[in-house]
Amino acid sequence: MRLKRAAAAGGALALLAVMAACSENKGTEGTVDSDRVQSGAIATDPKDSMGPAAEVSGAAKGGTFRVIRESKISHMDPQRIYSFAGLMNAPLYSRFLTTFKDDGSGKVTLVGDLAETPGKDVNSDCKVWEFTIKDGVKFEDGTPITSKEIAYGIARSFDPDLTGGPTYLQEWLADSPQYDTKWDFKANKTALPPGLTTPDAKTLRFEFAKAHCDLPFAASLPYTAPLKPEKDTGVNLDNQPFSSGPYKITKHTAGVEVVLERNEHWDPNTDPVRHAYPDRIVWNFGADPEAGANRVVADNGDDQAALAFNGVPAALVPRVTGDAALKPRTIQGPTPSLWRLTINTSRVTDLAVRQALNYAIDRDGFIKAYGGESSARAVTSLLPPSTIGYQKHDVYPAGPNGNIEKAKELLAGKTPELVLGIGDDYTELATQLKGNLEKAGFKITVKTIPADAKLDEVGKKGNPWDLYLDQWAADWPSGAAILPVLFDGRTIKATNNSNTSYVNNDAINAEFDRVLAMPVAEQGAEWAKLDERIMKELAPAVPLFVENGFYVHGSKAGGIFISSIFGYPSFVNVHVKQ
Repeated sequence: MRLKRAAAAGGALALLAVMAACSENKGTEGTVDSDRVQSGAIATDPKDSMGPAAEVSGAAKGGTFRVIRESKISHMDPQRIYSFAGLMNAPLYSRFLTTFKDDGSGKVTLVGDLAETPGKDVNSDCKVWEFTIKDGVKFEDGTPITSKEIAYGIARSFDPDLTGGPTYLQEWLADSPQYDTKWDFKANKTALPPGLTTPDAKTLRFEFAKAHCDLPFAASLPYTAPLKPEKDTGVNLDNQPFSSGPYKITKHTAGVEVVLERNEHWDPNTDPVRHAYPDRIVWNFGADPEAGANRVVADNGDDQAALAFNGVPAALVPRVTGDAALKPRTIQGPTPSLWRLTINTSRVTDLAVRQALNYAIDRDGFIKAYGGESSARAVTSLLPPSTIGYQKHDVYPAGPNGNIEKAKELLAGKTPELVLGIGDDYTELATQLKGNLEKAGFKITVKTIPADAKLDEVGKKGNPWDLYLDQWAADWPSGAAILPVLFDGRTIKATNNSNTSYVNNDAINAEFDRVLAMPVAEQGAEWAKLDERIMKELAPAVPLFVENGFYVHGSKAGGIFISSIFGYPSFVNVHVKQ
């Protein structure tokens, strides 16, 4: 759970227009197109949502494509998928209401997947939406997919036993974060949650209490995958999902291997994005990142048609970047994952201190400590460059290494004593930050937090830290999935907060409501303005960098690109070079 310049041709509704340099990432150049500005559109012509997907040059059917990854995929049940590995794997065996056409170049179009279009705003108020289901879409057993099975898939996401997945649709339908107390799935398995109906086999209807103009985007997540009620095995669906996509799972050894083979009932004429070039796709688990990368660099046997999913670890970056022969086998590209130094405004209440932190930061030094330019690129905004309507701004211009004198000027002789909470897996970054900020007059005390507990701990209201590192990647390419989630003070609760700045400003909260109620095609520019305003008026964080993806694959692996939406390798075009 990310776009930018107009792409209005072919019946598409342009979301925005921003002129900037744009270069493609086809997985062949081994460089990061750091100046890329993406473009986005919502398709309005049903032809854009039909298949077959455009053929990939040089691709042919056959062979086995492998993915090497250290750990297993946390969930394979579509209603429980929220990890990046799961989001990249799920489209191979599941289809959703909507999806993105994407080739990794940054030009994306939201289209209907199971639906004929990305949805109809019935009353032009974003409260009532209808989706018409395509003819010819089928499950792996050959039975047709109708609105009934899609609705059942959404309904089961209300089950509190099926944790892990996104909760947008559930909260919107229930009009409450406590959606599972508003409607009990276990007690109503033959019914549907309030607001979700199937007027007929081809129509799925959502009715919300409030406007949700981003529904077409939210519907692209895996929880809209269909399921036949009789195939619902509850928590065990993680082991054997029921396919609606081009592949079906034929073998699953937990933590060791997942084997996917073609689903003969998938009709490419109904699918605008997917191919099924390899005979099979196999995930192999167990090799650590360095071992996985070394295997594909060696390029022997089965690994010739493999990708190292954990990327190129820092220890191997000099070797991979220094070998010209490996350049055609590397993929680099920007991702939507933005890191920031979060300022706990409930503790750091002085705006001038928060502004001084923004001036003091040495982004270049921090990026070097993180892994260098192959791993990250600096940003000065709360929105990553992959967001609809993104506009570059720098409210506190300090250059790549910070402006210590400006920071000292704002501190006016004060020496704020701040506690930096840091995950115990990133202590080297704490050392860099402490040295950097103390040059400007801050006194920094570092407190380590167990890495596996950090998210929970900083999400507790009243936590004991002034500063901590956070990262965020939106669930779809809109400021709606970033700014309100991270900075709306009305969402603050005792635990499990995403607003870890603990900022609560009535005027900004009102702006969130105003923009969220606008048609999605008009929201982009408004989110960009609000991004800059939040930084000026609240300074709730210090934006640091967006991650760069850096991957290496075997000589026979083709069609891999970094998803413009999630920033991880996409498999919809993969093939084995013959």
